[in-house]
Parts: sequence; structure tokens; C-alpha cells
Amino acid sequence: PRRSRRRKSLAIAYEAGQGGGAERWEPRHWREQLQRIREMRSGRDAPVDEMGVQTCYDSGAPPEVMRYQVLLALMLSSQTKDQVTSAAMLRLRRRGLTVDSVLQMDDETLGQIIYPVGFWRNKVKYIKQTTAILKQKYGGDIPSTVEELVQLPGVGPKMAHLAMHIAWDSVAGIAVDTHVHRISNRLKWVKKETKYPEETRVALEEWLPRDLWKEINWLLVGFGQQTCLPVNPRCSQCLNQDTCPAAKKL
Repeated sequence: PRRSRRRKSLAIAYEAGQGGGAERWEPRHWREQLQRIREMRSGRDAPVDEMGVQTCYDSGAPPEVMRYQVLLALMLSSQTKDQVTSAAMLRLRRRGLTVDSVLQMDDETLGQIIYPVGFWRNKVKYIKQTTAILKQKYGGDIPSTVEELVQLPGVGPKMAHLAMHIAWDSVAGIAVDTHVHRISNRLKWVKKETKYPEETRVALEEWLPRDLWKEINWLLVGFGQQTCLPVNPRCSQCLNQDTCPAAKKL
């Protein structure tokens, strides 16, 4: 019994990165689970596929206008369904969505256009403040680093990483929203349970190969919208039912 306890403590030390030359920690079955999620997402028919932020901007606009529209869509999307964000962005684009057009718009008009996105009153304030900063500091474009993006009013880490992915085609980290956070914990893709999306991002980036960082958000968001729901997940329809630690508990 003593020897087994000693081995166990050594294994834990290695997992925590305290043992020299030890292999880095990886979740059990993650490659198989990821491939199965890809299969379940192959139809590309989740709300995020049809109305996600990557569909909300004018692809024919000048690059800086396109990037601004991406950032605005991300700001609107917080705690808002993709369908509602998409509709609000369409209404904004019909009026000509640029830095200057938003700065010229009064708060009441902007609020009427973006309603009923979640926390729309706060978002009116954040959009106006951020747009003014972009005009003054970045010549109407958006910052090209996560560090600068999260300094903008109303822009959090998830939005910043998605802005880097979509607007700048650059992968600086994993974009973790509530879906990615929930599913990562259910699958035990984190060494220990995490309480907040930022904790989950750090935990995932410690082991997930970098070439998968951009794909993981899109995969898990759609999976979370269709199968691994927040309440009453459809475990019977999930290809990972046999290996998911949460499947039998839910």
C-alpha cells in the first residue's frame, strides 16, 4: 500500500509539471472525442454556422470597415442568441455601418436599431465609447492584438480572440464562451474543474495543439447549441456517450 501511494503522489507531481522531462498532461480519449464532434458538426447547420459573427459583416467592404463590423457583431453577441445578433447587424448594415456612421448616430437611434440584444442599453454606451477610441487612436480600424482589444470598453477576452481569428486571421489563443467552457468541463478536457471561461482558456491552451485552437470554438459552440445543451443535454444522440464522464450523471 505504501508503494502505491508513493507512485500516486509522484504521478500527481508530474502532472502538475513538477517532474523534469515528464510528458505534458492530456485528457483521456480527447482525440477520439474531437473527431466524433467533427462528425456531429459535419452538417454545419447550427445557429452559429448560419448566423454567427463570421456571417454578420459585409465581406465586400473595405478591410478596416469589415474588421470594425466584426468587432461590433462580437460586442452585440454577448449573452445574445445568434439569431438576434444577426438581425441587429443586418439593420445596422442597412444604414451603412462604419465608424463615422455610428459616431454620427444618437444613442436613442442606436438603441432602437440593436434592440432586443442582451443588455442593449449598456452596449449602446460601450459601442459609442469604443468607436470613438477606434477613430481617435486607430484611424478607424481595430487593434491587431488581444492586449489592445481587451482594453476597449465592452470587449472581453473571448471577443478579442474571435476578433483576431475572424478579422485578422490570426490565432493568439482559444476563444472560450459558455459553450466551450461547459463542454470542456463535461468532457474533463481540463485537469481540474474550472469556474470561469478565462480559466478554461488557460487550461485548454496548456495541452491542446495550437493548430486546433481556431477550430475548437466553432466546433464546440455548434455542438453546444445542438447536442450538449446547458440543460437536458441530448446524451442519447451524442457519439461520445460511451467516453464522456458527464454522460451518465446528466
